[in-house]
Formats: sequence, structure tokens, C-alpha cells
Amino acid sequence: MMSTTQSASECNMSLEGEGAALKQSTLLSSPDLRHIGSNMSVHSDLYVTVQVWAGSKALTVPVQTAYKPFRTERRWNEWLQLPISYRSLPADSCLAITIWDLSPTGGKDSLGHAIPFGGTTLPLFDTDNQIQKGRQKCLVHRHKVANGTIGTETPALFTSRKKTTTGEVDVQAARDAEELERMESLFKKHEMGDIPRIDWLDQMVFRDFENRGLKAAESSLKMLQRRRRLDDLKNNGKGDKSERSNDYASTPAFILNVELPRFDFPVVFADHEYDVPPVSALASLHGNQPGQQGHRAPEVQFGPGINAVDDSLSAIGANIAKVFDPEVGQRDNPAETKHRRLFRSSHRHGILDKDLKPNAKVRDELNTIMNYSPTHNLSPEEMDLVWKFRYHLTRDKRALTKFAKSVNWNDQSESKQAIQVLARWTEIDVDDALELLGSSFSNPAVRSYAVERLRKADDHELLLYLLQLVQALKYEHISTETTDGALEDSSLARFLIQRAAANFLLGNYFYWYLMVECDDNSPEQGTQTRNIYKKVAYDFMRSLTTQQNGIEERKTLLRQAELVAVLSKIAVDVRTSGESMSKRADKVKNFFADPNNELIVIDPPLPLPLDPSIEITGIIPDQVTVFKSSLSPIKCTFRTVDGQTYPIIFKVGDDLRQDQLVIQIITLMDQLLQKENLDLKLLPYKILATSTVAGASQFVQSQSLSSIVGKFKNNPALAYLKYHNPDNTQPLGVRQEALDTYIRSCAGYCVITYILGVGDRHLDNLLLAPDGHFFHADFGYILGRDPKPFAPLMKLSKEMVDCMGGVQSEHYKQFRQYCFLAYAALRKSSNLILNLFSLMVDANIPDIRLEPDKAVLKVRERFHLELNEEEAMLSLGRIIDDALASYAPVVIDKLHEWAQALRN
Repeated sequence: MMSTTQSASECNMSLEGEGAALKQSTLLSSPDLRHIGSNMSVHSDLYVTVQVWAGSKALTVPVQTAYKPFRTERRWNEWLQLPISYRSLPADSCLAITIWDLSPTGGKDSLGHAIPFGGTTLPLFDTDNQIQKGRQKCLVHRHKVANGTIGTETPALFTSRKKTTTGEVDVQAARDAEELERMESLFKKHEMGDIPRIDWLDQMVFRDFENRGLKAAESSLKMLQRRRRLDDLKNNGKGDKSERSNDYASTPAFILNVELPRFDFPVVFADHEYDVPPVSALASLHGNQPGQQGHRAPEVQFGPGINAVDDSLSAIGANIAKVFDPEVGQRDNPAETKHRRLFRSSHRHGILDKDLKPNAKVRDELNTIMNYSPTHNLSPEEMDLVWKFRYHLTRDKRALTKFAKSVNWNDQSESKQAIQVLARWTEIDVDDALELLGSSFSNPAVRSYAVERLRKADDHELLLYLLQLVQALKYEHISTETTDGALEDSSLARFLIQRAAANFLLGNYFYWYLMVECDDNSPEQGTQTRNIYKKVAYDFMRSLTTQQNGIEERKTLLRQAELVAVLSKIAVDVRTSGESMSKRADKVKNFFADPNNELIVIDPPLPLPLDPSIEITGIIPDQVTVFKSSLSPIKCTFRTVDGQTYPIIFKVGDDLRQDQLVIQIITLMDQLLQKENLDLKLLPYKILATSTVAGASQFVQSQSLSSIVGKFKNNPALAYLKYHNPDNTQPLGVRQEALDTYIRSCAGYCVITYILGVGDRHLDNLLLAPDGHFFHADFGYILGRDPKPFAPLMKLSKEMVDCMGGVQSEHYKQFRQYCFLAYAALRKSSNLILNLFSLMVDANIPDIRLEPDKAVLKVRERFHLELNEEEAMLSLGRIIDDALASYAPVVIDKLHEWAQALRN
């Protein structure tokens, strides 16, 4: 349940709609209209005030959005925190939202130079007395200030026009609008999780809704044109002014989209709050099961109601009394607990346990358990079975994690024997060792066993998992009370410090991963966790001084920090300067060329934080570029010791940790595919977050498919490759090596982005290098999240397939074959990938933080582990076909292209 002291708030406001443009003659004759911002530009700058009302009185002062210039759409995308808690809200509370325009001459209801653009009043509780949540569409009443009085004149909720319409166009448009309104309410329930998700059925519904939406938009446009002609006739005739006003009010010209906070459970208004009975402090006896560490919600039993006439179930409309039963939610069934103890005791000290062998039926049951994914929870019967045959299972490396889940680590006798059995186990794989370092296993002996397995990994392999191992430090037993000896109880911390101090490549990334965690001041991180990372960082820097070249390496890391600080300073200055792009670029060039900033010459050479294998000797000011973006990222080109150049992109104002995670997983998947002798020519460029709001990424010489389409008209991607790799002896006129690189990389990125659920795919973040390498950029949406509706599960555009020769070509068949091979190879390593995501659950990654308990499950769903290999390949084939057949991506790409054109 949400906290009763939480403040009421709302976010992500955007304005939709189009007002009729005033005639120039009207503007010239009316000075009070001429200088109003919205009359001068359809994307004029507006601001919004929000105030809580109840009982025809204002309960709070207005809260105002920050100033934000608009270019293509009016979207504030900002949380507003209102100075009142939810528990203090009366049942008739509402949000009075006023959109303010600007005019130097003022006007009716003006506040200084601010005049009302429109207002809307949104009730905070719905008809079921539940708090409003999620996306709300609010009707904007033009030129009115919102008020929360009883019977307000600016209600936010509107219904379809009920009065009889005339004409075939109006009737059809009204029907379409009613159907779209019904479907939108269903989509909202689906988004909130009230309607279960069925992938194949959802795809069919979304595809049908696309066609309905296009038809409805067409008929709505005709209806709008018809009504405008009728309005013009009325204005020229003798129609009643009040009737025209009412008709205008009933047709919403502007809609304000408001996103309200969402809660896991309904928040219901109540006159009285009763103290919930204290929850039992007894944790579940099997606390090592994922998701069962005393976090289960108390169960609720429903009574007949206070005013119920009888006790029958027919009195469904009666008041319901909710009774909490904490013991049901927190404790095991006593009978089951007693049975488990008796069973374990009979197989605890028996001499015959070591020689116990399963029969054929039990062996099949054990094999089924061994094939479970890391996210699968074992039943009590399965845990008892694993415990019974634990000695037999010591020869199966897959069984160790299942055995660790089956042990009651709170029982000292059972825990002691389990540790003895661990010593007999055959060597496990790295993916199982990573699982033992997660939050589900807190026993120091188990975590120490996992670290011993990691010691056998070389530095190259360790680097692939370093990001997750740094996150695993959160689950270590590290005291924050003392300084000396604080890491003695943490085998993982001591191991990482030892290996990072001995290898500068590891030490470089280890240092920056720690710095980002120390810099994270969000509530999710917590002071204690930050102190843990500060202690680890302190011990690491101190440990460096004991190495042979450690003192110099420590100075190098500090010099890297100075370089990042200088780059951050100029990036902030450029972003906030408000100057033109040319002046911003000149400002950065002059800054870098100034010898006082010590960037023109870097002596001695400095390993680049982004890629420490590259040593830089200075920056090239003439090759500095400032990109045209809201964050104004800076492209810097460094000279290297071998006379080459190394360009990077540095920006401030964006959290790159999510992009950094995706690139790390792509790099890992590339290694896994190559171990299967499958080289898909992936090009995972490097990304490093230097803080929670800054970072650098490697700049790869390439062009987006969007810019390629703008340059080449017919089959643009193929024309681009033909321009850079001509070969008239080949059927498509492209050098075979470049075309093969393109086909392989397309297949690799299609499968990988599908597994990771990468969203917001459009032609601007699909890139193509001159040598044929195809790759993705900008991973702001992952795990199935996408800001655009009806996005396909896989991004496979027509431009990509045309470059292969079309769907009937042999190259396209080869592309599909590479997709199947890559998917099959990655499914074999699904446990490793799932365990890596499990360790990132508490990493404060934006798309993982939204639903941390479902993040790993979303990745698991894309692997389809419940299917055999043949069924999984058929499923992937259907996804590829759907991605090509879907019309929504074409519309999305075109809309994105128009938006970019307007922005530029």
C-alpha cells in the first residue's frame, strides 16, 4: 500500500489539439490579440499551474512548471510535487490545472502579463472512491481559469457528443470516436495490468486497431472540416451566440494529457484509518527462495459487511470489512514446517545418504529441476527431493544453485552440513557462480564459494562481468561503522580489489564503476550503500600503493578524474549558454585551444577512461563539434601516442548507465556467439558513465539510415554500400565482404535487441558504417518499453531488407538463417544473461527500476525457455515476419522524420 504521507503529484503533461488560426485582418485590427503568444506560433511557450481544491476552497498554493521552450510539441514532461499528503485529501478533492499564455497587454483574468490559455479541473477520486492514477485525458476550456468549486465550469472529464448528428460523415465519425474511446479505455486497463497479456492475441488486436485508427482519423478530419464550414455560416448569419459557445465547448479543441502516479494496489478514500496489526517478525523458513524474503503482502479475508442483511454471497453490494491476517502472509504452514523438519532430520545424519541413488522416475524429476531457469522458484517438495539426493547431485554442476535454494540456512545444523557438502561439489560454471552472488544468497560461505570459482576466470572474462560484480557488493556483509578491516568479511570485495589493483585495465573500469555508485544520491541508493562503495573505493586506492607501479596508476586515475571534470565543466557551460550552435562550437574550440586548460597537450600520455588501451596526448580543437540536441553533446577528437585519432562524444545531463549496461550485454553476447564459431560482425562501441548525469561514448564513423534515405532515393542502404564498396562483378554491385558484414550484423542486432526488448527504434538510431557494419544506438528504452504505440517486437525495416535484395533473395534467406543460429546459441547461455540482469535489479537503471521484480522475467520471456528449439525457431520466424508486415513502424518512422524536420 502506498504511504499515507506521500505527496499528491502529477507528471508528463502534454497538450494536444489545434486551434483555428485567426485571420491577419483580425490580428491587425485587434492589438490585444496580436501579441498573444499562441496567436503568433502554434508551439508558443506556455506554462502550467496546478492547485488542489476541495469544498469550493483552495487547499494549496499553486505549483508551477519550469520554463521550457517548445519546438514540435507542447510536452512539459515534468513532475510537480504538491504540498499536501494523500491522507489529508478530502473525498471531493480535485486538481485545478490552468495553462497560461503570455501577452504584454494583459486581458481578462490576467496575472500581470500572463493570460489564461485554458483551464481544466480533474477530480482526484473516481466514482469508486479510488485515487485517479495513470494517464488522464483532460478537456481544456479555452480562455478560462480552472477552478475547483462545486459544479465547476471547467470539468476535465468529457464524454462523446450525444446529440443527433446529420450527414453520413458525422454519423460515421461519431461511431468511430465512440469505438476509439472504448478501445482506449481497454488499452489503459491492459497497460495497468488489469487485462492479462497474451502476445499473439495482443498483436492481432493492435494490428486491427491500427486500421480502425486510420479510418477514424480520416472521418474525423472530414467531420471537423464540415463543422468549421457550418460555424462560418452561423457566424455570418443570425445564430444565437450562446448556442455557438456551447457547441464549441462540447467539441474539445485541446486535450491536456496528464500522467498521475501509479500504485501497486488501489488507494481508496476512507473516513477512518485503523492501525494494521503488526506483521510477524518470523521470516519464512526458506528465505533463500527469490522473492520470498519476508516481502509477501499480508493476505486479506473478506467478511459479509457491516450493513449486510444476511450472510449469503448474494449480498455482494454490501459494505466489505477487510481483516488482515499477518501470519498467513509471513509464516509457513505449521504442518508443512513440521513435516519438512522431520523429513530433513531423517536425511541429515544418516550414513546411507551418501550412497543413496535415485530410481528412473526420480532421476527424471531431478533432471527437470536441474533444467529450471534461475528465476524459477522451487516448491517445498522439490527442495526436499534435492536435499535427499544431495550427495548424488554433487557430480552435476547445474545442481549446486538448486541445492543452495533448498537449504534452510537459518537452521545451524542444516547449514553446517550444507557447507560440508559444498566442498565436495564438482566445479560449477561462471553463470552459476554469479547467481550465488545475488541478493537471494546471504550466507558468507556460499558467497565465498562463488568467489573461489571466479578466481579461476582470467582478466578478460572477468571484465565482461565486472559491472555486475560491482553491483553484487551491495549484498555483501560490509560494515559501514568502522574503517579499518571493514572488508575482511567480504570475500568478493577483497577479490575485486586484488584483481583490479594487479591489472590497470580492470582497475580503470572498477574505479569508474565505483565512482558512479558513490555519486548516486538518489533515495533508491541509500546512504549505507553509498558508504559501502566509498569504503571499497578507499581500500582500492590504498591497495594500489602497495603494487609495483601502483602509485603511478593511482595518479593516472586522479588525472582521468581531472580530465572528466574539465570536460563536464565546458559541457555544462555550453548547454546552458543559450547561444547559437556556431557560437557554442567556437566557444568549445577556444576553450580546448587555451593552454591554461591543459588539454591541447597532455604530457605524460593519459589512458582514456573510456578505453584505457588508448593513450591520448592531447585534443584537436579544430575537430571539435557540438551536436544540435537539447543536451548539446560535444564530439572531441584526441591524438593518440601512435599518431592516430580517437573521437568520443561527451555529454552532461543524461544518465548513461542504461546504455552502458546494454553495450556490455551486447559485448558479452558477441563473445558467446564467437565461442559458437558464429561471427556476426557486431560493433559494440564503448560507453562509460562517469557519474549519474554525465558520460562518454565512442564515436564510430557512420551514418544513420535516416540520413542515408535523404541522400539516396532508390534502395538507399544498398546505394550507400555500393558507393563505398563498389564491385561490378557482384550481382548487387557491392563488394561481397561488405555485404556479408551487413547481413551478419543485421541478424545479430535484430536478435539481440529483440531479446533485450530495446524500444524507440527509428531510422535515426539505426546506423550503417561505410564498411557494412550495421548497429543500433540510443538505448533509452529497454525490456519491452516503447514510447510509441504498436511498436513491433523486432525492428526490421523495409530499407534493411531491400539492401539484401528483398524478401525473395538468397541474401535475405541467409539473414534469417543467421538469426536462427544466433537465437539458438544465445538460448544456450540464457542462464548467464538472466543472472547478469538479476545482479542489476538494484542498480538504479531507469527501465529496471520501474518494475525491478519483473525485469529478469521480461528477458526470460524473450528466450521462450518453455519451448524446445524447433518451436523457439518457429516463434522467432513469426516475429521476423510480423516485423516486416507491420504498418505501424512505417508510420512511426515517417512521423519521426517530420518531427526532426520541424525541429531543424
